Amino acid sequence: MAGIQTSPIAVATPDGRTLLVHEAGDPAGRAVVVHHGSPSGGLVSDVSHARAAERGLRLIAFDRAGYGGSDRHRGRVVADVADDVVTILDALGVERFATWGSSGGGPHALACAARLGDRCVAAMGISCVAPFDAEGLDWLAGMGSENIAEFRAAIEGEEPLVAYLGDGPDALAHARVADVVPAMRTVLSPVDASVLTDALAEDWVRVLHHSLAAGAGGWIDDDLAFVSGWGFDVRAPRRGDVPVEIWHGRHDLMVPPAHGEWLAAHVPGARLTFFEEEGHVSLFERHMPRIYDAIARYTF
Repeated sequence: MAGIQTSPIAVATPDGRTLLVHEAGDPAGRAVVVHHGSPSGGLVSDVSHARAAERGLRLIAFDRAGYGGSDRHRGRVVADVADDVVTILDALGVERFATWGSSGGGPHALACAARLGDRCVAAMGISCVAPFDAEGLDWLAGMGSENIAEFRAAIEGEEPLVAYLGDGPDALAHARVADVVPAMRTVLSPVDASVLTDALAEDWVRVLHHSLAAGAGGWIDDDLAFVSGWGFDVRAPRRGDVPVEIWHGRHDLMVPPAHGEWLAAHVPGARLTFFEEEGHVSLFERHMPRIYDAIARYTF
């Protein structure tokens, strides 16, 4: 089944916000909620759309609060995303779902596994950041210098973070393809830089233009949420014993491999798939079919 990419729909939350939802893949398939990275948005690439459709999966992506067409939710913690997911699923008439999130989306997928065990059948965290208070983890160690500076500002609070970001979000909201690699130079390992084709850069630019058009609220709130309490304990047993998979690459300068290894060691029953030759970007770009095969294994 080829599937279709539908026009975005606006979903109202009980507290009066709007969430913008993007669907792709097989419209009659099994639902997979996708959590995008930071900063990013819920737009689905043509490649992801095709991979999902081939496997009978219905992708339900959305702009996280404060990004793109979704209203900001100041003070949100990672766990709050579960309520937004329930609102979206109920609006779409979906009961059971699997979920995955990459990079900054990973913690939000884990939140769904922790809080929605009656509906979530499986969760994958790909290149996923660990909790800031993770015991025994030097959280900033191994990150590229730009990430270290950004998160140090976030640790100080919203005002220092906003000052650090400066006009960067606005610049990315109007970035050209030629601007992408220079803007990320300290967080791209050689293997990541090697997979950054013009087509991929064009897709990133399209997403950044969409996700940051209304401002940097989502980006700011993500950073603050990552360095605060997540609102749930990833180490606690999950209702329904939801299966969790952690995928990570050795050459990741955005989210260092120690994060994935910590999660695999502390999330009950988590299964680790570790890629010795991959980084942050290359893992997803080179292994996208495997990601969709993995999530399609679960029956629901």
